[in-house]
Amino acid sequence: MKKFEDLWEQGVSVTEDYKEKLKVHDPKSSLPELDDKSFLRDLGLIKEDEGVDKLTVAGLLFVGKETAIKRLLPQAEVIYLHYSMDNMEEYDSRLDLKQPIISVIDRLTEKIQNANKIVNVQVGLFRLEIEDFSEKVFQEALLNALSHREYLSMGAVYVKHYPDRIVIESPGAFPEGVNEKNIITHPSTPRNKLIAETLQRLKYVQRTGQGVDIIFREMISSGKPYPQFHVYNEAVTLTIFSKIDDVNFVKYIAGEQDKLQKVMTLPELMILRYLTDHKRGILSEIQELTQLPVTEVQSSCNNLVRYGLIRLSAKEYMLTAKVYDAIKSGVEYTQDNVMHYVKAKSLIEEYLQSAEYITNQKIRELCGFTRQQARVTLEKMRSEGIVRLEGKGRMARYYRSK
Repeated sequence: MKKFEDLWEQGVSVTEDYKEKLKVHDPKSSLPELDDKSFLRDLGLIKEDEGVDKLTVAGLLFVGKETAIKRLLPQAEVIYLHYSMDNMEEYDSRLDLKQPIISVIDRLTEKIQNANKIVNVQVGLFRLEIEDFSEKVFQEALLNALSHREYLSMGAVYVKHYPDRIVIESPGAFPEGVNEKNIITHPSTPRNKLIAETLQRLKYVQRTGQGVDIIFREMISSGKPYPQFHVYNEAVTLTIFSKIDDVNFVKYIAGEQDKLQKVMTLPELMILRYLTDHKRGILSEIQELTQLPVTEVQSSCNNLVRYGLIRLSAKEYMLTAKVYDAIKSGVEYTQDNVMHYVKAKSLIEEYLQSAEYITNQKIRELCGFTRQQARVTLEKMRSEGIVRLEGKGRMARYYRSK
């Protein structure tokens, strides 16, 4: 690299553009007031070495001219491929970008946004506009690829734009210790730390390591399929989808958050989505889904129970009646209640084969019921002539009918 005074000949060309963008993203930042040299030094994009200012690799990626990037770091390329509905096998347009990172992000974001279709979802008195691919999700996905890619590899980052999905392919495997089963909760370990930190300081990301959380939250809140990560020998792909799977889920979550005057956590949203799709789930299934320790999963479930959104029945979590009314249907809720009663009745009858009687407390332990759920179940079994009651209050005992 050369002296700072020679850097503009070699590559620096977008410093003022970055300052203007930062003024918009973070009006309180003092960085835009610095002179160019101080601005770049403060971001870590130039380093002094024996009295000479040298452009770092990250500096070249952020403020280098296209000619400099092509000559000094040719693998720093993003290739955009567009596919039409008529031909999903062969792309119909292509862009090869060897430009500064922010220029690549801005150009491809504009390309995606121009092709987006919008679905309007009415929630009470306000309207949600859900795009095929939200700017926040696409930018976080692309920033993730650029921060984590292996720059020693000569492969490019590919952005494959299909009508129903975007696939982003990044050279290099996951960082050590990270896989598809812990990608949401694993502490961030960007392969290119200075790139990630610069993106954060330029306010293109809110906080280093938060990107995957944001992608999952936005996709779930929009009622879309979960993002999909796939690991290959020398690459990682991330697929994000455009289709809305469940508009009623979107409406309900938006309305409920407005009513609660709070934004639900990602684990809470994941639990609600899982129970919407699967009707019921046990703690171990939810723990695997959220990738959290069991104590944190239990806390999230307890919050949703307190909000009146889910309930515990026979050691299984399910949506409450009011949520079914909003998302599913009363018929489905009734069917699920019948199934839970059948299962609880079977457990009680099996218990009474070896025990003389059963109590409300024992049923709560056996089925994971609340006191009220146990009482309703016992009353129904009494009405069907399966059990008989002797005693009252704490002395109440339920015996198998003769």
